[in-house]
This record gives sequence, structure tokens and C-alpha cells, in this order.
Amino acid sequence: MGIDSFNEEDCLESIIKTYSNMVYRLAFSQTRNKSNAEDIYQEVFIRYIRKKPQFETEEHCKAWLIRVTINCCKKLWASSWRKKTIPLDESIVFETKEETNLHYELQKLPIKYRAVIHLFYYEDLSVESISRILNKKQSTIRTQLTRARYKLKEIIKEDSNV
Repeated sequence: MGIDSFNEEDCLESIIKTYSNMVYRLAFSQTRNKSNAEDIYQEVFIRYIRKKPQFETEEHCKAWLIRVTINCCKKLWASSWRKKTIPLDESIVFETKEETNLHYELQKLPIKYRAVIHLFYYEDLSVESISRILNKKQSTIRTQLTRARYKLKEIIKEDSNV
């Protein structure tokens, strides 16, 4: 059954149920802040409600939501209000020590690397899909993934030597 065969309210509920975790995780991985991630999460779904986009496939819908989430994160980073604030220290509870360590190591990566790492490993998107969503060449995405892995390896090595 296609997305547009539902009535509007059922469709919205279905979209939110299906993609809410993905949107929140992506926003959090980019902002490193729970309240900013929540604000972006809300903004993404408000934009969805206002625009009422029609999608040809589930993949098209997912790509649209990822693109809007990334754009909202970029808008947050560029805002003058953001530049004049000091972030609160927030900690997240993970099930294992390894998950906790990996989360904090990933946060040390530059934002452009966090986005591709998150989409590739946590959202299981292919290089081709990421390049379409982020509107970048596949070679750029592959390079960013390689550099991100290298930088992450260096960060982990540094932290284990401390």
C-alpha cells in the first residue's frame, strides 16, 4: 500500500511512527544536545505537515526526511543565537560501556564526518543513497567515510594512550 493511499491523518501518524527514531537519532548525532535534537525533530515534522509532500516510494520519503533533518541541523549551527551560547553537558545512558565509549568518540569527529558515519552505519544507507540525500558526489561520500574512519581510529588510539 502506497503512502498516498492513506488519509492525511493516518499518513502523518504512519510517517512519524516509522521515521521518528531515525530523525531524532540523526538530529542528536549532529547537534550532540538533547534539547536541540528535540527542537529539530519537531521542526522536521512541522515542515512535513506544512508542505504535505507526495512521495513516489518509501525510500523517497526517508531521503526527504533525512535531507530536511540535515538542513535543520545546518540552520541551527549557522544561527547567531547558537554562536552566543554555551552548551550544557549532557550525558546519555547506553546499554554497554562500548556503546558509551563509541558515542563519545564519534562526537569528537567534525560534523561533516559525523553525518556520513551516522547515515552509513546507523541508518544502513548505501554510499549511493547518502550521496543523493546530501547532494554530494559518491566519491566525496567515500572519501569522507574513509577520512572519518581514519580520524576515529586516531581518536581512539589517542584516548587509549591517555
